[in-house]
This record gives sequence, structure tokens and C-alpha cells, in this order.
Amino acid sequence: MSMFSTGILVLTSPLHTLLPRIAPVLSSAAQVVERTLYVHLQPGLNLGNGSQPRPVFIPPVVDLSNLITRLYSNAADVCGHLDVRVLLTNVRAQTATSSRGGIPSCPFPTPQPLSHSPEVVLTDFPLQDPGQSSLVKQCLQRYAGHCYVCSPHLASVLLYPQLMKLQNEEGAGQEKEEELESCKEQTETLETYNDVVVGGTFDRLHGAHKTLLNISCLLANRRFLIGVCDEEMLKKKVLKELIEPYSLRVQRLQEFLQDVKPSLQVEIVPLDDPFGSSVVDAQLQCIVVSEETKRGGEAVNKRRIENGLPVLVLHEIQLLKDVHHTDAEEEKISSSSLRSRLLGTLLTAPKDTSHLAPIPYVIGLTGSSGSGKSSIAKRLEALGAVRIDSDKLGHETYLPGTAAYYRVVDEFGSDILNEDKTINRQALGKKVFGNKERLKALTDIVWPEIALLVKKRILQAKEEGKQVCVVDAAVLLEAGWTDMVHEVWVTLIPEEEAVLRITERDGVTAEDALKRLHSQWSNARQVEHANVVLSTLWEPEVTQKQVLKAWNLLQKRIIVKGLYDPL
Repeated sequence: MSMFSTGILVLTSPLHTLLPRIAPVLSSAAQVVERTLYVHLQPGLNLGNGSQPRPVFIPPVVDLSNLITRLYSNAADVCGHLDVRVLLTNVRAQTATSSRGGIPSCPFPTPQPLSHSPEVVLTDFPLQDPGQSSLVKQCLQRYAGHCYVCSPHLASVLLYPQLMKLQNEEGAGQEKEEELESCKEQTETLETYNDVVVGGTFDRLHGAHKTLLNISCLLANRRFLIGVCDEEMLKKKVLKELIEPYSLRVQRLQEFLQDVKPSLQVEIVPLDDPFGSSVVDAQLQCIVVSEETKRGGEAVNKRRIENGLPVLVLHEIQLLKDVHHTDAEEEKISSSSLRSRLLGTLLTAPKDTSHLAPIPYVIGLTGSSGSGKSSIAKRLEALGAVRIDSDKLGHETYLPGTAAYYRVVDEFGSDILNEDKTINRQALGKKVFGNKERLKALTDIVWPEIALLVKKRILQAKEEGKQVCVVDAAVLLEAGWTDMVHEVWVTLIPEEEAVLRITERDGVTAEDALKRLHSQWSNARQVEHANVVLSTLWEPEVTQKQVLKAWNLLQKRIIVKGLYDPL
């Protein structure tokens, strides 16, 4: 079966019967679509009676809310690679009016453009007569083209035969039948509101975000206000350096919501405190929360009362469970878990390194003080990499008789020498501490000499037939040594954890530890240059899993480049 980048799935079954069947439907669709899957709900649509059906409005009933939650939950489980989006253009409360005009009589006066044009339309419509297959496909294509702007070469796929096959393979089973019977139809209409508000980080839009956004769109008739966490609200987030930029998160929200419900007036504002506009906007009527954020919603209402505003209706949605979570991750689907899964993976493609010898493949490993960089270097060494410790090489540059030794003494004076004529590093440190010009004078002497020693060690590793080198260098980025390495790997931990480690390890005060950290590049700045990011924040076994993942993925990259065959 051909694969398509973008598809639209037209679901025709009654909503309550779809609940237990949506997982196999999504599994079948994932065998045809590989990137974006739009879902259009039109229960009762008949594609097989010979006449061309037209889209009609469906009410925002409880069954629809339940299906949206189940659909995104199942999608995360069975087709996590797909960007699934439930479209709500044809969902309308009887009393609802559009923010962009009066009450339309048809959901699609003109075909709705989507962010990604569908190349294939799929349906769960139960085909009774195989002889009608061609007719039903044509009808389906015309229906999709009436609703949405599709590819001019739109293909169509009937999932019913595949669904029957899947059900037969799994066995209908008494359990499934009981689940079907237990899914009683819930046709009561949801209360809707003119103005709805939500808040969140919305990093790397996932199923839980989409559930929140879709149900909010379901409840909102006119305006949807979204507070998106900005810098101040990100400080306590896990792996905050891997959070997407605010502008990108907003862009992705706008695209998603324009697809889902283009009639809504969407307002996205930065959130610099836990409340934002929710406690001052008099027009708001409802705030959508989860079990986890319900107390936050109650706090919003308390503040609104203090401000003389009516309280908001708290509409609570379910948390989505993450069936793939590890012991170190949250049980719910969350952005922090997704960010932790990025550790050890290739975040950005390596730059052009054609000026370097392909073997050994050189990793530049860096990170702030206390980040656990050297412990990761040792783990990589245990896996077979040659570890090049630039700190030790730095000590070599200060030895009497070296070129750097004479230049340092000439620049900073003989009073930095011990009785045995070796350089007193503490005395030298006092001369450069807090003085950027003097520090630069020192690094201009020392860093090029260290770089020469690093290159010498890399050449030695090549002569010994070694495949991978790891340059363990705290100043890799500051010194501009990235032209010596094929990839940059960065280790990071939160600043407060780094301070604890430095004070315990070096016996300095927290103030001195902070000064040291602030004199170095920030985590965020280092991550901007990283191909791979690692973190030693958790237990050693978690770090080891990250390192193994990074190492194994590295081996695959090297093999793909044809640099060597693994042993």
C-alpha cells in the first residue's frame, strides 16, 4: 500500500461506538499516512446510497468530548509518530454564533484550507457490497474536496476491510463486546461559552496539549485566550534549556488552532506569572483545567473575586496516561518526559567537517562546572572511546620549558613562580580573576597551546587505529575548538544542583560557586551549539542509559557515513 505524507480520516460511525474501536482505526490509518493525520467526524454519513452526501453540523455532546480524549490517548500509544489533529469546523452548539459573522447554514461554504494539504482521504465507512468500492471511494473524494482544500491528485482508502482483518486477528472477544455494550450513548449537550481561557507551556505539542486545546475549542463559541509560559515561568521547568522558543511554540499553536476551528478568535499572550489575563479579563466565562491544574483554576477564581469579577466555570479534563513512560518519567503524557527522551539523541545535524579526517570521529564534550561532564567522558571511554582530557593538557602547557610557560611568565611577571620555578596557579588566578582583559591575555596564550596538544592526541589515536575520540573540554565553545570536532555534546544540570555539587566537591561557598558558574557560558547558550545533550541530574543508572543511547546512535551515524564497520 502506498504511503502518503498527509491524510484526512473521515469517521462515520456513531460516536459512542467509536470509543472502543478508535485504536485499530488509527493503527490502520498509520499504515497509509506517515506525517499528519486530520480527523473529520461526521457520524451517520452514508457514502453508499448513490447520492452525494453533504456535511452537516454536529452538536458538542459528551460523547464527542470523550472521543477526543480517547483518540489522542490511543494515538500516543499506537501511532505516536503521527501529528493527529481532530477538526471541529462542523461542530456547533445550536445557540453559537461565529466570531466572524452570523450563523452559517453549512459548515463549509467553501473548502477549508489546512496547514498541510491532504493527499489521501480514509474512512471507516462499513462497505457492505465490495462491488460498490469504486463508487464509495469517488463519493468520499468528492465529500473531502467539498470540505477541505485537498491535493488535486487526492487518493482514497477504505479502511473497513483492514479493520475487519484486525478485529479477526485480535478476536472479537467477549471483553470487546462488553466494552462496546458499556459505551452507552451520551447525547447530552456540553455547556459552551463565548470566551474560554487556558494556560500552559505548550512545548512540543503532544496528545495531552491537543486534548486540552480541542476540548477548549469545543467549549468556546467566540474567543479562545491562551496564556503561554514565557521566561519567568520556565525557570523551574525540567530541562528548560530544551524548551522550544516562545515564538515557535506560539506559531505551532496558531497553526494547530487554525486547522481545528478557524472560526474562533484566538488570542495568545505571554504568561509571566501563574495568573496572567485570567484574573483581569471580565469577558472570560470558563477555564479548562486538569486534575493536576484544578487548584490553579481555583486560585484564579479567588483572585477574580478579589478583583470584583465573576468566577469562571472550571471544566476539568482527564490526564492522558503515558504507556511508554520509564521509572524516571511521569506517568502522564508530559513535555518534561518528551524532553528527557531527547537526551542522547541528535538534536541538530553536525556541521560540515570535511576539513577533518573522518577517523577517528571526534566528539567535543563540554558543560558547565559541576555538570558531570568528566563522568560522562569516563563512561564513553569505557565504551571504547579515547578520552582526551583537555584540563590535564592545560596543566602540561604550564610546565617549565614549554612555549606557553615563558610567555605566561613574561606577561604576568616572575612573582607567579614557586621556588622550584613552576607556575603557581593560585597566584596567577588572582591576577586574572575579575579582570576580563587580563584573563583574555592568559587564554590567548594557553588555549592555542592546549589545542595543539589535543590535535596531537587525536593524531596519535588515529595512528593507533582508534575509531572515536572524546575531547573532554570545559572551554570547548569559549575557546573556539569546535573546528577540531565532528560533533558537540553538552552536559547540563540546573544551576542550583551545580552549586550544591561545586560546594561539596571543592569546599567553596555557594557565592563563590555561583560566581564561577556565571563566569562560564550559560546552559542555554551551550545548548544552542549542541548536537547532542546529556544530563547527570538523575541516578547514575539513568545517566548510563543516556550515554548508551547516545553511543549506539553515534555508531549508527558513523556506519551510515561508511566510516567503519562495527566489530
